[in-house]
Amino acid sequence: MLVTSPDFSTGARLDDRYAASGGNAEPRIHVAQVPKGTRELALIVHDPDAPMPHGFTHLLRYGLAGVSGLTGESSALRDGLNDFGRRGYGGPMPPKGHGIHHYYFWVYALDRPVVGEPSRLEFLLAYADGIIAQERIVGTYSRG
Repeated sequence: MLVTSPDFSTGARLDDRYAASGGNAEPRIHVAQVPKGTRELALIVHDPDAPMPHGFTHLLRYGLAGVSGLTGESSALRDGLNDFGRRGYGGPMPPKGHGIHHYYFWVYALDRPVVGEPSRLEFLLAYADGIIAQERIVGTYSRG
């Protein structure tokens, strides 16, 4: 599986427009070479560098069926609550002076649909045996 973005390259700094304080636009994520047997794709954006025990989750998106444009429309598409306590994308907002944070845009190819809107940890525990493939693109961000 191949995960890319027309909005940033892996390892590159995310533009301010994708940050919570700079417009909070959601970067576009594309997926190619989805493995056979995939019933659903899930997208989770996570910052493991956040000063919290399990990092910080910026997006939980379930019900994706296409192979590109994961921000596109779908009747099955649903967003879980991110760690901001909201649905949808919440852009980077690391503490000032905390250094560079890494934002992992994980795409999971699953052999079965996700039921409900589990948290990141609930998803990983409940669907670990159903992950056919997983791949990511990583952006960085920091605030003075």
